[in-house]
Amino acid sequence: MADMNDIQSFIQPYLVPEGSAELNKNLEAMAASFAVTDDKIREIIKGFHASMKAGLERDDKDALPMIPTYVCGRPTGKETGTFLALDLGGTNLRVCQVTLNGDTTYSLVQQKFTITQEAKESRLWDFIAECVGVFLEEHDLHPPTGRRSIPCGYTFSFPIFQTSIASGNLSMWNKGFTVPNSVARDVVNLTQSAFQRHHVPVEVVAILNDTVGTLMTSGYSHPDTQMGIIFGTGTNAAYWEKLENIPKWVGEDRSGEMVVNLEWGAFDNATKVLPYTPHDNKLNRKSPNHGLQVYEKMISGLFLGEVARNAVLALVDQRLVFNGRSSDIFNKSYTFDTAYMSEIVSDETPDLSVVQTVLESTLDIPLTTLLDRKVVKNVCNMIGTRGVRLSAAAMSAVLLARPELLTNTVSVGIDGSMYQFYPNFERDLYTVSRVFLGEDFVDNRLKLHLAKDGSGVGAAIVAMTVDRDREHHA
Repeated sequence: MADMNDIQSFIQPYLVPEGSAELNKNLEAMAASFAVTDDKIREIIKGFHASMKAGLERDDKDALPMIPTYVCGRPTGKETGTFLALDLGGTNLRVCQVTLNGDTTYSLVQQKFTITQEAKESRLWDFIAECVGVFLEEHDLHPPTGRRSIPCGYTFSFPIFQTSIASGNLSMWNKGFTVPNSVARDVVNLTQSAFQRHHVPVEVVAILNDTVGTLMTSGYSHPDTQMGIIFGTGTNAAYWEKLENIPKWVGEDRSGEMVVNLEWGAFDNATKVLPYTPHDNKLNRKSPNHGLQVYEKMISGLFLGEVARNAVLALVDQRLVFNGRSSDIFNKSYTFDTAYMSEIVSDETPDLSVVQTVLESTLDIPLTTLLDRKVVKNVCNMIGTRGVRLSAAAMSAVLLARPELLTNTVSVGIDGSMYQFYPNFERDLYTVSRVFLGEDFVDNRLKLHLAKDGSGVGAAIVAMTVDRDREHHA
């Protein structure tokens, strides 16, 4: 196996022997700038640990947010019952009925409602209540015997400041929402009041984000789950932490542990340790949240294609590919989708015909040569490899923060399009993390699982754990 501390291991595969000296000099410099050596990963893990520790001690804008989620009850996989979940996103409201079967399996019935412009601007809370009312009626759902309401988990994908398991104040609207009289108010109260107005017998018992949902979904099917990760359009993670390791937590301690939401896309916004290139900076300076979520912009599906487009255009501008020409499509930001990268890096045909189709038919770049196509494939591979190595670095850093867990089997629930669809992403997560977590642990005890639909199933499972703990403490 190549020595991943030797910078040449990151350069040699990307040179093109039939290309000019000038082209290869540029490819060499580009590959070196995207390289993430093993020593660089060790530096990143060290930086991650310092940032995690600072974020657990206090709210510090320069540290990872490390948000306490108030989720303290683990699922065992043996719980039974039917619970509701609401998943409010930027486009749709999903209402889900999740039935837990008690044998680590569950079933899901769901309905999607497109959020109207009127709801986005004014009637959101009543709109949610009306949709839930329709769902209950269509599926003939009623509160359990002896109860006045059906317990519900709420995945809310807008920024909130959480103040308890079932309350969170809206920090700000985004995604085109402008509902008045909502910012700084408790979104659970606003939703619950609408349920009362519309006589909908549902009680929101938990509010959470989708990463916590991913962790809990995996935890029901695999009770040894310690971490949930999303590697998709965006990226984030949540993990179980001992309360004694969270100095900023001032609430009561019922179980000795809590799920912490890392918000790790915000790691190293100052780029002290991350391998930041001019192609990243070009993306960053043109993005609405300039200088924020820098780590996310290096590894998530929304951004990888754009970094690759910037890098290819840098070669175009030196007339080293496409004869110095581009196309109207390729000149526009975000037209080189990360899905195209997946197709390109998988192309093993002798004349790279898949790459040719993407470049010529989809992106309208005329008459590419085989050399052009090889260069584009190599650039995509440089950036994809950096992405998965940085992803493995973050996963390893979080697991190494709980070293006492590593003597046992550890499951990690993962969702998202990068994990599911980017070529060899899961395989490479295992391969890279072996260096830092140890071969014995990774080969024998680390289990990565696809945990689909954390925002639906996971929200219902959190509702179940809250409901169970309430009864236990009643």
